Amino acid sequence: MCTARPTLADVSLAELRKEYSLAGLAEKDLARDPFRQFEKWFQEAEAAKLTEPNAMTLCTATREGRPSARTVLLKGLDGRGFVFFSNYESRKGRELHENPQATLVFPWVALERQVIIEGKVTRVPREESEAYFHSRPRASQLGAWVSQQSSIISGRSVLEQSLKILEEKYAGAEVPLPLHWGGWRLAPETVEFWQGRRSRLHDRLRFRREKDGWSVERLAP
Repeated sequence: MCTARPTLADVSLAELRKEYSLAGLAEKDLARDPFRQFEKWFQEAEAAKLTEPNAMTLCTATREGRPSARTVLLKGLDGRGFVFFSNYESRKGRELHENPQATLVFPWVALERQVIIEGKVTRVPREESEAYFHSRPRASQLGAWVSQQSSIISGRSVLEQSLKILEEKYAGAEVPLPLHWGGWRLAPETVEFWQGRRSRLHDRLRFRREKDGWSVERLAP
């Protein structure tokens, strides 16, 4: 006899909850700036062996304010901001061109943490994109040429055929950086560090960029 698998109709979503109790976050424990604090938490995420701790949700919006979101990978970080790479002609690329404001979210659920970063996004210099592009596996370099990201295609065979053509074209040669592909840097205006706590009274400490440095404010959960 076949047993039907449970569906969402059989599960009470309202009853799904977890009590957060791993840690707290006090002002006295914060690093002096959000970059140092992020590095500290990122190292702890790596030590906890989280899968792809550099995975982050990138939220963008059109000029009219229609939002969209997707997961991308953090590939660079310094005092100027958070760097990721993409197809400039993709949906996110077009939206960032129209409206260069974005939000990044790092959902480190296993550690009962998340980091939320808001700021202005600009393209990185082409030499930075070149350096990262040529550090990627060759298959990923070819993939950047193959995919007209976010466009509608008739089937997977379109990608496979294009890949075969490019493999032959660049056999034994360096794969050049496409004009339509490169990096973005988000310069943070606010960085919120969220730590889950009991009774849903979470710790939320937010760095805000000021003219002379960073201020810190605690937000109600």
